Amino acid sequence: MILQETYTLNNKVEIPKLGLGTWFIDNDAVVQAVKDAVKLGYRHIDTAQAYQNEEGVGQGIKESDADRSELFVTTKLAAEVKSYDEAMAAIDKSLDVMGLDYIDLMIIHSPKPWQDFKGEERFFEGNLAAWKALEEAYEAGKLKAIGLSNFEIEDVQNILDNGSIKPAVNQILAHVTNVPKETIEFCKKNNILVEAYSPIGHGELFNNDEVVKMAEKYGVSVPQLGIRFDLQLGLLPLPKTANPDHMKSNAELDFEISQEDMEALQNLEKIEDYGEASKFPVFA
Repeated sequence: MILQETYTLNNKVEIPKLGLGTWFIDNDAVVQAVKDAVKLGYRHIDTAQAYQNEEGVGQGIKESDADRSELFVTTKLAAEVKSYDEAMAAIDKSLDVMGLDYIDLMIIHSPKPWQDFKGEERFFEGNLAAWKALEEAYEAGKLKAIGLSNFEIEDVQNILDNGSIKPAVNQILAHVTNVPKETIEFCKKNNILVEAYSPIGHGELFNNDEVVKMAEKYGVSVPQLGIRFDLQLGLLPLPKTANPDHMKSNAELDFEISQEDMEALQNLEKIEDYGEASKFPVFA
């Protein structure tokens, strides 16, 4: 059962192979979502400072029927934090807001502040300053692992060349019709686990006839196909939902996509329009 399976990060920490994403679940609703997920067997919860629901996630963890040591909690340093002092303060604030003694994984949400996401500036120095803060919090035991999100190859290389701890993960947009192969291969070569957010393409895979047909062929839902696809690429999918029925079916992945069909799915035409989500930089 996928909820009991783990990957081993490059610092030997075990991370559950499937996580619950909490983007767009508000601070009140996320309490129940976390409790429902844990009850169903999820042990990996992913949040972020930018989601403004860390407090609710922390409360859900406290009220859940699992021991804290069984759970893997990820949060993200806000994309705008590009100095050592700000990062140190933000790390402590996340711990405080969630009411946790430690965070299992903390990652830099983006190499660029969101408002500069499409700009030329790479913020190499700012990312190294934030990384230094994460490294120190890791050494102090506040964080069990540290990593990156939305980092392209040259952004990751900057950390590898100038940091003292190798990133454990890089969390990126990766789903059927959008597989950033070069970034994934680069990370794998450097023993950095790739996490895949929006494994259902922010819902757009439902509108793709070929994906729908392929899901029907396997007798599964479109989300199940998308999540299984990411897993078979060796990625860690983070489907987002507050619906317990969807949580349950998202984890029912007892089927395998053939090599031929995996190749077909990888070569489908890329989604160009993510609908309403296109206002967010990563989908633009």
